[in-house]
Amino acid sequence: MTDAEVEARGRDILSRQPFSKSLGVDIVSMGVGRTALRMPIHEGLTQHLGMVHGGVIATLADMALAFTGGPVMGDGAVTQEFKINYLRPGVGDALLARGEVVASGRNQAVVRADVFVIAEGTEKLCASAQGTIMRAAR
Repeated sequence: MTDAEVEARGRDILSRQPFSKSLGVDIVSMGVGRTALRMPIHEGLTQHLGMVHGGVIATLADMALAFTGGPVMGDGAVTQEFKINYLRPGVGDALLARGEVVASGRNQAVVRADVFVIAEGTEKLCASAQGTIMRAAR
């Protein structure tokens, strides 16, 4: 697949995910083995201290992992597992997740995703995740 085909497929998949659409997630760019996703921050995504809820950050990280590793694994690929480290509070205008394939084999891909908070035009690393995307059993 070409980068353009991967991005077109990713946009189609995203358009069919009601949960992701409700969060306002958009594809910034997507290609073979890499993805960038953006999500605006609004009050409905925050917790009691005014920062983005960790579950929201984890959701965006998981999406970046899956949208990055999925094209490498083929149709129906899913997240097998992931781990996330929260590095700073999500306070700002938007979140940006960038994913890249670390390594891949026949049945699984190890993928990394960094989530940045964008505040006043500046990106700061907010969280880092690593996970395994697996070829779905058929």
